[in-house]
Amino acid sequence: MDSVWLEYGWTLLVLIGLEGLLSADNALVLAVIAKHLPDDQKKKAINYGIIMAFVFRFGALFAISFIANVWQVQAIGAAYLIYLGLKHIIPAGKGVEEEAEKVDKPGQAFWPTVLKIGVADLAFAIDSILAAVALALALPASGLPDFGGMDAAKFIVVLLAGVSGLILIKFAATWFVKLLDARPGLETTAYTIVAWVGIKLAVITLSHPSVGVLDAHFPHSTLWTVIFWGVLLAIAVGGWFLSDNHSSKKMKA
Repeated sequence: MDSVWLEYGWTLLVLIGLEGLLSADNALVLAVIAKHLPDDQKKKAINYGIIMAFVFRFGALFAISFIANVWQVQAIGAAYLIYLGLKHIIPAGKGVEEEAEKVDKPGQAFWPTVLKIGVADLAFAIDSILAAVALALALPASGLPDFGGMDAAKFIVVLLAGVSGLILIKFAATWFVKLLDARPGLETTAYTIVAWVGIKLAVITLSHPSVGVLDAHFPHSTLWTVIFWGVLLAIAVGGWFLSDNHSSKKMKA
């Protein structure tokens, strides 16, 4: 029995790390969507975003079986993240100023921005819970009764990991706001990461038993895990260096 609880403890540590990374993406999205707002509205929009992230993740936690079984929910989350990312990546290549003029109207875009943050939070909540549940379900049965549609011990592991991720969102969002101010070129990188996370959710959708385009085990395979995190790291590192060059040119100009 000790070995079972040791496995639970190890899985919890892994999940905390994973949820931390996913929460960092979520916090980055909060920062980048609110970036165009005046400072006072930006802070308020991010605070609303953090509250919605808490609500949606806890809501998703208690709707695990629904989210895991209804592939349309996963598809909507995937489609929104891909749309949100591409919508900002494509204009970035052919008219950033025009796009900025269109959205950067202080005092007029606060609630639409909050709504956009809320939808993004919901999509990230789906991704976060699906990732956590996939790991937790691989654990052996604890002998405790079911809760929330799964073994109570597994539910607690997912809950604790989710709470740790939410704590990180609170602190990371403020840091990302400062980082985006210092390196404006990172905005395109941030939206590229958003689209890539959307593709990850799309892969989960396509592997759903009701869809069957991909093998059901593919989203949790070593191959896809290496591809996903490898590409994510490449986007982040490449974006960091390119944003440095972008900032330097801007300062010289």
